[in-house]
Amino acid sequence: MADWDDMRVFLAVARDESLSRAGRRLRLDPATLGRRITRLEARLGARLFARSAQGYALTEAGARLLRHVTDAETALTSAEDALRAGPGGISGQVRIGAPDGCANYLLPQVLAAICDDNPGLEVQIVALPRVFNLSRREADLAIAVSAPTTGRLSVQKITDYRLHLAAAKGWLDRQPPLDSLHALRGHRMIGYIPDMIHDKELDYLAELGVDQVALASNSVSVQLNWVRQGAGVGVVHDFALPAAPGVVRVLADAFSLTRSFYLIRHADDRRLGRLDRFAAALVAGLRREVARREALAV
Repeated sequence: MADWDDMRVFLAVARDESLSRAGRRLRLDPATLGRRITRLEARLGARLFARSAQGYALTEAGARLLRHVTDAETALTSAEDALRAGPGGISGQVRIGAPDGCANYLLPQVLAAICDDNPGLEVQIVALPRVFNLSRREADLAIAVSAPTTGRLSVQKITDYRLHLAAAKGWLDRQPPLDSLHALRGHRMIGYIPDMIHDKELDYLAELGVDQVALASNSVSVQLNWVRQGAGVGVVHDFALPAAPGVVRVLADAFSLTRSFYLIRHADDRRLGRLDRFAAALVAGLRREVARREALAV
């Protein structure tokens, strides 16, 4: 019979599909992991992975085992949480993936407040401008700007948020009047790197008919810092404006965008009371923080 430590190794390799990635997760060298997987397969009398140059892919037997081991992991996590946190509390580590605009301007204060209320909680923010793979446990929860339509995922809309054109007031004072959307063509534009826009909801400038961006980055924070430095005009989240004194909205009556944040969880995690409580606090906190910061931006 395999012990739980064997199952932890199996889970890591199944989720990462790679001995090297799983090794980094478990802090074990790949050769050791390979030997342990081979011993586990011999003990169970079944081949769990198909090895190839691309990595480790689950066989049919491995996929069956994964379902049972995931259920066991969920039960163990719930039991540990109940003992550590007590009724209603949240403890342990939670990793949340989010686009960098949300990660920089909303999550720090929201998550700090949640941790104040739950001293046993440890939170990690992974700020990356891409979709997270929850099946591989890159994060426990993820925030996205569009709702996924495939995968065993649970999706909840968090809130809408607004974006406007913005520029530094000092820069505007030195430019010809910017009194219409047509006049934008005479000004330097700041935006995303076109071939690195991973979600159509982020293709803001396409709605303006702008096809050339003089200053581009895949980071919202870099774009806002360019705007702050008086480098040009960009599309900025209203909730980010309070962090950028001297930056003002431009042509707000002529151009405004509304987008949404969604909370995404793996379907199996809906049985975890700890993550349910964390998700509820996160959603409530983000709704309050977006409303508060957008009110300051007007």
